[in-house]
Amino acid sequence: MLPPDDLYARLELPLDASFEAIEIAWRALLKRHHPDVAGAAADDVAKRINVAHDWLSDPDLRQRYDRERHPRRRAPERATFAATRPRPTVAHSGRRPPADPARAVEEHLARIRLLTEDELDRLSLAQAPPIAFVASISRFLSADQVAAVEGLERRVQDALPPRARWDVASRDAAIGYAHELLLRPFLDEHLSEPFRERVHERLARGWQTAVGQPRYGPNTASVNAALERLRATPPLAMSRQTVDVATAGSVPSNLPWPAGLSAEDDDALRVSSALAQRDAIAILGDPVPSFVRKSLARAMHALVLQHGFRRAELDRLLGPWRDVLLGPQAVVRPLSRAGRQG
Repeated sequence: MLPPDDLYARLELPLDASFEAIEIAWRALLKRHHPDVAGAAADDVAKRINVAHDWLSDPDLRQRYDRERHPRRRAPERATFAATRPRPTVAHSGRRPPADPARAVEEHLARIRLLTEDELDRLSLAQAPPIAFVASISRFLSADQVAAVEGLERRVQDALPPRARWDVASRDAAIGYAHELLLRPFLDEHLSEPFRERVHERLARGWQTAVGQPRYGPNTASVNAALERLRATPPLAMSRQTVDVATAGSVPSNLPWPAGLSAEDDDALRVSSALAQRDAIAILGDPVPSFVRKSLARAMHALVLQHGFRRAELDRLLGPWRDVLLGPQAVVRPLSRAGRQG
């Protein structure tokens, strides 16, 4: 039988609460209303909390409940934090922060003040962390944790270099990692797998895929060399290149990824590719036909990921830009698998 009351209210959560927030609320409220803590009268409350969790933590039951009780609410996603495979080559990945969360945050703020231009450029393309998730679980934090979280945004923004303070992607990536450091003990206590690792990964991903990484990933040297050749291309030669690109035909809109890599799972490489495309197109200047920009972006994407493509496929993706970017008769030697960026 469908529960007659509001299950979200039982867990003190909004209707759009993530599955991870539901688990945190369930564990935190059970501790608060445990009979050993709140007395025997709390036993009924604990049972009601368990019923709410049973309904809302199951995607099918939640969808059924929402359809009957909250028909205007769209169906929930099955996971707020998409599962991704591990990326052991990402800076800091697999390393636990110091035992003292406050100290870990201070070290993070000190690192923010040392960000390089390359790291700032990468941060500007970082994937947004789930900042709203932290707000949704704030009522279950201790007073000291709430005070620390509330002060983080200003402290991070003050630590960021001026050019990044008002860049949303950079700021949120730095704040997301600060949240992960500060709340790690709480999250470890209130989340089980697979939620625990997914939450940690998503809060830290934007920062970790940008900081401590080469500008263009594992193929930075060859991408830099290609950009230098592009800068050195005379205007007349570039005009002929435009004709060659037009002759080559239409450019597909998608950016292909090698087998075993993807934009979803390999975010550091996604950032590397986006940055290489941006830098190359900036060299072209204006006015340049959009199809030329599109073709060059595709070629730069291929260069960043050259270690994953077979030589024939790489040559095809480079297309009319091959000689411009690599030089005539250049031979691309793929990196070993160990050289991949996560």
